[in-house]
Amino acid sequence: MTFDVSSHPCFNEEVKKKFGRIHLPVAPDCNIRCNFCDRKYNCVNESRPGITSTVLSPGQALEYLNKMVKRDNRLSVVGIAGPGDPFANPQKTLETLKLVRGNYPDMLLCVATNGLAAPSYIEEISKFNLTHLTVTINAVDPEIGAEVYGWIRDNKKIYRGVEGAKLILERQLETIRLCKEHGIITKINSIVIPGVNDHHIVDIAKKVSELGADLFNAIALCSVPGTPFGSIKSPTRGDIENIRRKARLFMPQMAHCTRCRADAVGCLGDKIPTTAIKYMKEAAMGPLNPSEERPYVAVASKEGMLVNEHLGQAKHLWIFGKTDKGYELIESRQTPPGGGDIRWQQLSGILRDCRILLTVAAGKKPTDALIKSGVRVFAMEGLIQRALEIIYEGGDLNVFKPAGTCGGCSGVKNKGCA
Repeated sequence: MTFDVSSHPCFNEEVKKKFGRIHLPVAPDCNIRCNFCDRKYNCVNESRPGITSTVLSPGQALEYLNKMVKRDNRLSVVGIAGPGDPFANPQKTLETLKLVRGNYPDMLLCVATNGLAAPSYIEEISKFNLTHLTVTINAVDPEIGAEVYGWIRDNKKIYRGVEGAKLILERQLETIRLCKEHGIITKINSIVIPGVNDHHIVDIAKKVSELGADLFNAIALCSVPGTPFGSIKSPTRGDIENIRRKARLFMPQMAHCTRCRADAVGCLGDKIPTTAIKYMKEAAMGPLNPSEERPYVAVASKEGMLVNEHLGQAKHLWIFGKTDKGYELIESRQTPPGGGDIRWQQLSGILRDCRILLTVAAGKKPTDALIKSGVRVFAMEGLIQRALEIIYEGGDLNVFKPAGTCGGCSGVKNKGCA
């Protein structure tokens, strides 16, 4: 299939107000810790990578996309850019790309990655006719990279310092090589960090140009309080223009980047419409697989008024639904006895008509088993009735999350969680 790749607004400045993009926030986990990054999963007030108002399952993302395509006919690109790394969430990313390509054969598909895990998936994503890929490379000197990355996690092993920087650089360069082998247009992002790598950006541009990268994007550091680089001032516009002027000797430069959020939508520079946020929240509160009929909400509660029980301790779950009279208790269901994988598989069957389980906390095994079966698990404490209002009306359950935890997981810290 032949695509009009000139309609990608990030790769072609001339169409930045004619065509738009939509980022689907399906990839919450990350496999590296950048010293400038702080991911936020329920934020509507900041505009930078790593930020999203919610996290969606692949099925929810398609439902959201369907609504947005009807609303905005300028959308030409569907992208996955986090809020973590797409290839630290490979199954969600691949499933989303498959769904989008199956329903929108003419759309451009785009992915943004740190490159650590990308080489293993380039061949597979090329089968979906992915047209564009962005790799963020902040150093081609491991000594400098060691200052940029707090840690690198590969196959459950943590690497730090120069060792970690060498590993991710090898994977990033391999990602570029594989993209060019498969005909994928490749952009390189480099975060300009004063006093760390600002003197080194042109070296990055020179190196990636040798591998055939198509476009280079020098991005000014966005100083985020609370991160290791939070006290470093962002480079000036003049600093960035000077870097681009020198890097232009080696490859074309992108000068119209707007540092998009993981849930960005519309033309570059546009604010996210309130309607889009509404559609995202509605999708996030629906079934993980919207084609399934899942009208109910399961709750781990001691007395049926508050979410106040750990899933592992619950001997029964309260099942609520929306009726003509409001949000009512439908029944109570016994949880399976015993332990281990069999228990959680049985529980998945018991909750086959539930879209979400509310509990104070849940372990990884039951959470994974339930999500696999189509039941979202949300850790919280608070009034059941208030939570039901939010779920059925498409609000934000993250109002129940303690500060410093991410929306959509079972209470995991968001700073560097993976």
